[in-house]
Amino acid sequence: MRLGSGTFATCCVAIEVLGIAVFLRGFFPAPVRSSARAEHGAEPPAPEPSAGASSNWTTLPSPLFSKVVIVLIDALRDDFVFGSKGVKFMPYTTYLVEKGASHSFVAEAKPPTVTMPRIKALMTGSLPGFVDVVRNLNSPALLEDSVIRQAKTAGKRIIFYGDETWVKLFPKHFVEYDGTTSFFVSDYTEVDNNVTRHLDKVLKRGDWDMLILHYLGLDHIGHISGPNSPLIGHKLSEMDSVLMKIHTSLQSKERETPLPNLLVLCGDHGMSETGSHGASSMEEVNTPLILISSAFERKPGDIRHPKHVQQTDVAATLAIALGLRIPKDSVGSLLFPVVEGRPIREQLRFLHLNTVQLSKLLQENVPSYEKDPGFEQFKMSERLHGNWIRLYLEEKHSEVLFNLGSKVLRQYLAALKTLSLSLSTQVAQYDMYSMMVGTVVVLEVLTLLLLSVPQALHRKAELEVPLSSPGFSLLFYLVILVLSALHVIVCTSAESSCYFCGLSWLAAGGVMVLASALLCMVVSVLTNMLVGGNASRKNPVHPSSRWSELDLLILLGTAGHVLSLGASSFVEEEHQTWYFLVNTLCLALSQETYRNCFLGDDSEPPCGLRVEQGLDGATAAWQDGPACDALERDKGHRSPSASQVLRGHEKWMVLASPWLILACCRLLRSLNQTGVQWAHRPDLGHWLTSSDHKAELSVLAAISLLVVFVLVQRGCSSVSKAALALGLLGVYCYRAAIGSVRFPWRPDSKDISKGIIEARFVYVFVLGILFTGTKDLLKSQVIAADFQLKTTLMTKFIWKPLRHDAAEITVMHYWFGQAFFYFQGNSNNIATVDISAGFVGLDTYVEIPAVLLTAFGTYAGPVLWASHLVHFLSSETRRCLWTLDTPTLGQSVDRPL
Repeated sequence: MRLGSGTFATCCVAIEVLGIAVFLRGFFPAPVRSSARAEHGAEPPAPEPSAGASSNWTTLPSPLFSKVVIVLIDALRDDFVFGSKGVKFMPYTTYLVEKGASHSFVAEAKPPTVTMPRIKALMTGSLPGFVDVVRNLNSPALLEDSVIRQAKTAGKRIIFYGDETWVKLFPKHFVEYDGTTSFFVSDYTEVDNNVTRHLDKVLKRGDWDMLILHYLGLDHIGHISGPNSPLIGHKLSEMDSVLMKIHTSLQSKERETPLPNLLVLCGDHGMSETGSHGASSMEEVNTPLILISSAFERKPGDIRHPKHVQQTDVAATLAIALGLRIPKDSVGSLLFPVVEGRPIREQLRFLHLNTVQLSKLLQENVPSYEKDPGFEQFKMSERLHGNWIRLYLEEKHSEVLFNLGSKVLRQYLAALKTLSLSLSTQVAQYDMYSMMVGTVVVLEVLTLLLLSVPQALHRKAELEVPLSSPGFSLLFYLVILVLSALHVIVCTSAESSCYFCGLSWLAAGGVMVLASALLCMVVSVLTNMLVGGNASRKNPVHPSSRWSELDLLILLGTAGHVLSLGASSFVEEEHQTWYFLVNTLCLALSQETYRNCFLGDDSEPPCGLRVEQGLDGATAAWQDGPACDALERDKGHRSPSASQVLRGHEKWMVLASPWLILACCRLLRSLNQTGVQWAHRPDLGHWLTSSDHKAELSVLAAISLLVVFVLVQRGCSSVSKAALALGLLGVYCYRAAIGSVRFPWRPDSKDISKGIIEARFVYVFVLGILFTGTKDLLKSQVIAADFQLKTTLMTKFIWKPLRHDAAEITVMHYWFGQAFFYFQGNSNNIATVDISAGFVGLDTYVEIPAVLLTAFGTYAGPVLWASHLVHFLSSETRRCLWTLDTPTLGQSVDRPL
């Protein structure tokens, strides 16, 4: 069967999408969820363990606190409160932690450490996945059971001020709210003032049960200038004053209420050393959690050190504190110090409700739950609890009762810890079978596409798909039998749930048939290539073909990089792989350049365009060299080597170009440290951006902008030159406005702004260049009268002299694009995404421009290399079409250019 190149490419893309979807379904495992719907809240709470029908406690315990105030400070690291910064800038909070009526914890936030998933973890007790990183940009309404939902159902009146993410997650849950935009990171003052301005009025009122305040200023300062900025100290002092105001007000109101009040200070996530967040470093996952109430009065000499807990424990603790049901999907456990002062029967009741909720969640999500150690501990704790209840009803005061109660408490706490760990581990388990199936399909399609690149790139070509050959049929059925056997073995032996095993046999069989067909097609194409290669070597008309060192490097480097992605450590440090590949590529280019310049190359193909119709379809190869013009007089000669074409200084430029590129890559590598292992080490970027070296950065920025102007302005009209000069001047003015660089006449200027006017000034001139100077730029950079391109360093002295084909040039551009992605300081860690780039020139949050600016700022390196690739290939194709008439498919044409 013959397929057109367009149909073939479309099928490859469709199958590729299918394989990626199956892989992602396994990579993002199904979350731990309760089968009971959140709105079905009429289910009665679990009674106390059996102690006689007349004495069972079948209702929810009463609330422990009258009012609860939650102060959530975005990006609040634990050392900002418990470290030296807390002592210096938060004295009141430090006093409460060390000597006041409080319990302090270090709450660990699981990745991804971004705001929306962390709010979900705090209020639902569940563990959000990485898919919530995307939802963080536009949070949908939360349908899961949560403390907010339970509080509203119970008639609690909730007031909220702060990050509008809460309003999106919990619509119609607040009796009063005022949301602020969370993505406008340039604002770290008004965004908090809009929260604090409500405090005086709301604290005097008594018509609320729960007050939630979410402050964003600290997070915005981190994104702008990092955790060591002087602005951090000022913001911490501001937050300390807010906390003191709230605590003082709550204390004064306690005389009017029968129950004490509770003040909760927490962070949703931490802040990395670069000021961002999203990954799993200690600075990003460790957040402070301080519970402040008169119910936690400590005795003299009672020293309480912060204990490490999970952030998911907050939901269960708040539910118990407010007398609510624990959210059904919560994997957290009650923070026992909160109820430690209550009677022992109430303590056991709280722990029993928590363990019952976790055990039900375990039963619904783990097939072999009965073998789980946590479930066995729960059953034993429940039996001991029943015995204690019977003894309690008989004699309420005895040493045996106290000892047994202490034993039951320890047993419950151990069961809670084990159950919570089991459920958290269940969330982190990947569906390896689905991931492997998706990976196999993706790799088969990629291999088939790479092997068919010459045919697939030619729009009129057709490809032979050998579906009817006997060998194909035999291999096809054998592969299906093997895959079916593997499917049965995996699905019958799997202890955990598997998405692919849950599919019907018809759907699973379809995927196996597809994988078998792709494998057979790959084998068939490889066989035809080997047979065709042997035939061409026997044919004296075709020149001898062999793989060069550069071809082997590209093949082995690409395959090695793909294989390295199977190890998490290589993914974390992927930049090292690209640095090695790019450096090795420069050395290989240097070696090939020396060989061409000094030794020549007798095996070069004729200069021209050759289109042939082979057994497997059309193959098209463009053969060109710098000596094509010289061959117009003699069409039978081969292209001369680079040493015969290039003149004196050009020859030495060709020889020096790979080494110059290698030196530039080494310099760029030291500009930004990235990855995980060495991200903390000093680099040139930190040295330049420090306040002590602002003068050096100013000089370097001015020189760089001047070089850009000199390189781009050639051939432009006067209007384009003026627009370009003013635009580049605006770039420097913007950097000076935000304090990154300085003007020579204002070396000590402290007048720092957001640079909105300067940035918009640049945008205006960029648009002016696009609309008025596009024609001039195209004339000067792309089109010349004689079709001789004014090319860059690598184009003029590497691509053309060495006569690389389109596939080699494409792969090399991809390698350099990936390396430049990491040269910018990016990594596979989401914390390295600089979202402040999305707000340059914006005074309010506008979604589309912010997303586009952030994406371009992150992927500027790959985008520029991809643009250069398109420019180079399109310009070469244009020159070829200008010189040659288009040959018909099936003919063999050999013309000099």
